[in-house]
Amino acid sequence: MDGQRLNPDLSPIGVTAAEPLPRSGGNRRVVAVSLAVVVGSLLFVAAQPRLYRSFCEWTGLYDIDRAEQVAASSIPSRPVTLEFDANSHDNGLRFRPETASLAVRTGEIVNVMYRVENTRNTTVIGQAVPSYGPQHAGGYVKKLDCFCFKQQTFAPHEVREMPVVFVLDKKLPDDVNTVTLSYTFFEVPAGSVTSPAAGKRS
Repeated sequence: MDGQRLNPDLSPIGVTAAEPLPRSGGNRRVVAVSLAVVVGSLLFVAAQPRLYRSFCEWTGLYDIDRAEQVAASSIPSRPVTLEFDANSHDNGLRFRPETASLAVRTGEIVNVMYRVENTRNTTVIGQAVPSYGPQHAGGYVKKLDCFCFKQQTFAPHEVREMPVVFVLDKKLPDDVNTVTLSYTFFEVPAGSVTSPAAGKRS
């Protein structure tokens, strides 16, 4: 066997020569995916301001420009104590603020929640009317979102939490250190109707 020459074209039994993988197609696919990710990211960043504004308009936060103007005012901010109150006018609504008082600064966005429970077996349609103490402080409360903007319908025994989002204008007079924000829920005339379930029980 020493004198025999091995054929270089033959491979050992069970071993096949490895074929090179085509790389051009894989490289193109990777480049295409990378470009798609980059383009998608750029489009998302470009559309983000419009999406944010549309979301704010849809949720009722439609006065963002005014909030930004208040926050960007050159007048320095100062601390103010906020007090919250809630009342209902003979309509079966148990109504209260989740926070009794809050220390804030003028020019910053304030977000508080009010809780409403309909204690009746009937649907109640109500409208919340705000009031302020002192009264002239109301002109410096810039509301961005509030359940008082429209009538609210409460199903029998429904419990709901509703937000109020606002900014205290930095132009608030210096002698006003405490602002009370109060809401009173009035029932809309002919707004209370008997629910089908309540009618069956009766």
